Amino acid sequence: MTGTDRARAGDPERGTLDKAAGENFPVAPFFLPKDWRTDLMAVYGFARLVDDIGDGDLAPGGADAELLGVSPGEAEDRLVLLDAFEADLNLVFSGTPRHPLLRRLQPTVRRRALTPEPFLGLIAANRQDQLVARYETYDDLLAYCELSANPVGRLVLAVTGTSTPERIRLSDAICTALQVVEHLQDVAEDLGRDRIYLPAEDMKRFHVQEADLATKTAGASVRALVAYEAQRARQLLNEGAPLVGSVHGRLKLLLAGFVAGGRAAIRAIAAAEYDVLPGPPKPGKLQLLREVGVALRGEG
Repeated sequence: MTGTDRARAGDPERGTLDKAAGENFPVAPFFLPKDWRTDLMAVYGFARLVDDIGDGDLAPGGADAELLGVSPGEAEDRLVLLDAFEADLNLVFSGTPRHPLLRRLQPTVRRRALTPEPFLGLIAANRQDQLVARYETYDDLLAYCELSANPVGRLVLAVTGTSTPERIRLSDAICTALQVVEHLQDVAEDLGRDRIYLPAEDMKRFHVQEADLATKTAGASVRALVAYEAQRARQLLNEGAPLVGSVHGRLKLLLAGFVAGGRAAIRAIAAAEYDVLPGPPKPGKLQLLREVGVALRGEG
């Protein structure tokens, strides 16, 4: 166990929250009001922890399982952990939760009058990850993103008090795009978990076999498939981008950061000539700043 792993095992709350720096989008940047940052980090802590449970990426030592009341014998069973996590989530709304990240979330839920539905959606997505490893159609993938990604944007709107039906629709498009982009960056990593988020019908269309995704570098067919899915994600980002212009002040800058993060990641994938198999192509800070400016100006 490394020193970092030991630190995470001793403080799973801190270890989970520290992952915010590695995300494709700004989680709770410094320019936001302090109360927004506090609440967004509380929401992030929930979302990151449920993903870590679903991916088997919890801190070593079983501290999270113990906090959730899961016995050592079941601490590796992700479905058991997700059930325990959902039971602890229920206590956020009706009692006192056991896990410190959920205790951190409780004041946010009360202050912002948040409902259980988006949190339950994120848990459902991670349950689905344990049961569904392939997606036949793009629509199937979009239905998964409805659970795995869209609740996050809805929570951001709820925390900032800016939810409207139209903003939720635009936010859903952005969040789905960000999820698709993340899947493109992580093709090799996901395959290592025996998951493929590239729709099977598209793989057939581009003559891509699963074995083609297990190579060190992508061939022409895989690159064409990734380019096709990247264009779909770009279109979704463009569809959702008017969300940025619908708000004002520091929230506008935050939402521009979401759109910019997705667009910059797509540009990084394109710069790698759509070869995502050696590892996730990541944009540089300068490219990200340029994309923020584009989003703020309402361009695309």
